[in-house]
Amino acid sequence: MMAVACLWLPGMSLSAAERPNILLIVADDLGYSDLGCYGGEIATPNLDRLARQGLRFTQFYNNAICTGTRASLVTGLYPRQVGLTRLQRCVTSAEVLRAAGYRTLMAGKWHLAGDPRQRGFQKYFGLLTGCCNQFNPGARRPGEPEPGKKFVGDNQPFAVADRVVKPYTPSRGFYTTDAFTDSALRFLGESDTQDQPFFLYVAYTVPHYPLHAPPEDIARYRGKFLSGWDELRKKRLERMKRLGLVDGNLELPPRNRHAPAWDDVDDKNAWDLKMAVYAAMVDRMDRNIGRLLGRLRSTGQEENTLVLFFSDNGPSDEDRTSTPEIPPGPVESYRTVDLPWANLSNTPFRHFKRWNHEGGISTPLIARWPRVIKTGGRITAGVGHVIDVMATCVDIAAATYPKTVGEQKIPPLEGRSLLPILSGKAGGDQPRTLYWNQRALWRAVRRGRWKLVSPDHTYQYNPWRAGRKGRILRKPPADLDQLWELYDVQADRTEMNNLASKHPERVRELADLYAAWDRRVTASR
Repeated sequence: MMAVACLWLPGMSLSAAERPNILLIVADDLGYSDLGCYGGEIATPNLDRLARQGLRFTQFYNNAICTGTRASLVTGLYPRQVGLTRLQRCVTSAEVLRAAGYRTLMAGKWHLAGDPRQRGFQKYFGLLTGCCNQFNPGARRPGEPEPGKKFVGDNQPFAVADRVVKPYTPSRGFYTTDAFTDSALRFLGESDTQDQPFFLYVAYTVPHYPLHAPPEDIARYRGKFLSGWDELRKKRLERMKRLGLVDGNLELPPRNRHAPAWDDVDDKNAWDLKMAVYAAMVDRMDRNIGRLLGRLRSTGQEENTLVLFFSDNGPSDEDRTSTPEIPPGPVESYRTVDLPWANLSNTPFRHFKRWNHEGGISTPLIARWPRVIKTGGRITAGVGHVIDVMATCVDIAAATYPKTVGEQKIPPLEGRSLLPILSGKAGGDQPRTLYWNQRALWRAVRRGRWKLVSPDHTYQYNPWRAGRKGRILRKPPADLDQLWELYDVQADRTEMNNLASKHPERVRELADLYAAWDRRVTASR
């Protein structure tokens, strides 16, 4: 349930100058250690500066998949409570903040039912579904090759002005990351006023596949990954230890069993190119974030704007390549970065997007709010979850979360305000219980230091060897209670030591908690 620790007294009327602006920035399929400030090789000077001026979380969680995270992000509830992508029996952060007098703006990926403008956002430009060609999500343009698509006829809908356009064929020179930033800046400029704070949600579609980036950006990274994933994983972990992001005694888990040793890879230049394009996508996102941050500085809004940056899930190991004959990068290609490089992106954790192991649900979270976060560069081990974003917005905006929508009751917020952690006050380290569920067999619960999670062999597919469609590797047993691993994530964050057989009573306790939660959120739908 929601726990609120307000900066201001109940009933206090806040002026526009006192209420903070909120800038929420979400990356797509970004790895835990891809950013420079989290140990990666990719140049991310703007996010690194944000971290130096603000706060980094080492234990912030998402919901392991795009839609699940986005549903929780905008509602403060677990996905199953709102009908997954359907957003039923709930209010959104935009609806709550708009009612509190905020300008509500969005650019980028929605990936939920309907249109953001139907759920409280006054202005929106972006992709309504999950992924698209970064250069041209629509039809072929004169003088260009056919844009690479996941499948023939794959044209994704965009919201443009007051219309939904499909296919959306922009002019040449279009690139999603640039276009989303352009729209966000335009929305801010069009609605600039001193008597209304803003809530701006920018959801980039990178580094989600397909791998597309301008040639000049790719060139900056060619050859930088030729030492291979085995060596680079070791170097990332060393940097993370120096930065204080992980325990100095943490050992690197073995390379994922579906990834070959780098020494055994034949075409190293081709593999280097994949990661070079991926890095270029992250690099360009960082530069566009710099544009957003620059506007806050130039308009004098930096001091009282809360900026939050995180990723919707762990890196993708999926093979969705539909143009194997075309190298990644240009508009006509449709390529994925694939499992071995995703294993690097997730250093030091195991597994990927979709899994409820730490590799699927852990994300960097950077928060900056100079008015409240007085000491920049701090790192916190306080536990947070994407359900906390709504609670935090309601708290700091002194907004009111309703009990009903019309005559229909809605669930109370599940998240906690992050304000105690942001302000460095007591309360940010209070134990809590968190839950995950994507499908019947993808389950997890964390309570304090203990985490119960479905084994990695239950209902997973191996896209590295099974091809684009994947396949079930093992038929699950009829008794789902057999499908649990137990970890002490305080001592074993990389989940290498399964303690289920040593602590059956702990397994039973957490399994019972999960079952009770499962009944509760199912009944609330």
